[in-house]
Amino acid sequence: MTQAGRRRRGRGWWRFGLLTALLVAAACVPVKAPPPPPPASPLVQAACESRIQSSTAGQVASNDLIETSGVAASRRNAGVLWAHNDSGDSARVFAMTTSGGHLGWFTLAGASATDWEDMALGPGPQAGQSYLYLGDIGDNNSVRTSVVVYRVPEPTVDVSQPPGDNQVLGGVDALVLQYPDGAHDAEALAVDPVNGDIVIVTKNLSGEAGVYVLRASSPTSTLTRTGTLELGFATLVTGASVAPDGTAVALRTYGSVLLYPRADGTPLDDAFRSSPCTGASVSEPQGEAIAVTADGRGYVTISEGSHPPVNRFDIT
Repeated sequence: MTQAGRRRRGRGWWRFGLLTALLVAAACVPVKAPPPPPPASPLVQAACESRIQSSTAGQVASNDLIETSGVAASRRNAGVLWAHNDSGDSARVFAMTTSGGHLGWFTLAGASATDWEDMALGPGPQAGQSYLYLGDIGDNNSVRTSVVVYRVPEPTVDVSQPPGDNQVLGGVDALVLQYPDGAHDAEALAVDPVNGDIVIVTKNLSGEAGVYVLRASSPTSTLTRTGTLELGFATLVTGASVAPDGTAVALRTYGSVLLYPRADGTPLDDAFRSSPCTGASVSEPQGEAIAVTADGRGYVTISEGSHPPVNRFDIT
């Protein structure tokens, strides 16, 4: 072999040795496994498996609750639902039984009602106290420079001794919020039962719903946009609710219910990064209100209108 041949052969062995070393090194580098999917709550799992059955629990008895836009299942009062009217009513919230029986209504001291669209329950400033959150977040023409979420301690209601009408709730906080990118119409409000983060999902004819968040720890009143839901043209989000343990988030539109799993230890708005399962629903003339039940194993929906049915959906 000539000297030139020996040099070429030497270079070949050198390349072979380098390639071998690189392959060995690559084999020693641990491969990062993809994160596991968020664990599905019983409610989400049942929706994925079409194991949610509908029934009619009763009908709204109140003559004044005729434009039900928001509903929430009480955390501290067994057998109680909270609800409120759409725009045009005063700043009040109604208590009713889970079958729609009227228990009374409460005025929020110092509050006003421009366009109340949804409500939620969650923690607040006082540890161990459940709070009602009322979302004055409607803006059909997208012109409001700010929106308001009212927060008030949830009162005690005894189903066996209804409180009656025109009770006054004090200790009301008005959380004035701004969007970072201009005005938006919205009808869906959710509150993280773990830490009190506020989530608003907008209503758009395009079907592109913006997800906006105010962290409970935020020093400002400006919401942060953390995502966009591509729901399809004319799919309008009209309500939201969170399971009491925080493992599921329900969104409703005029024609559907979407259930999103929320992984433990993640922000509430992260739930919308996962794929939802479609829950059972029934046709309602103008269905806007949804509430996950107190046990987290079902939800109720109510339409606007005079004495509408209270539609219930439970895991079978």
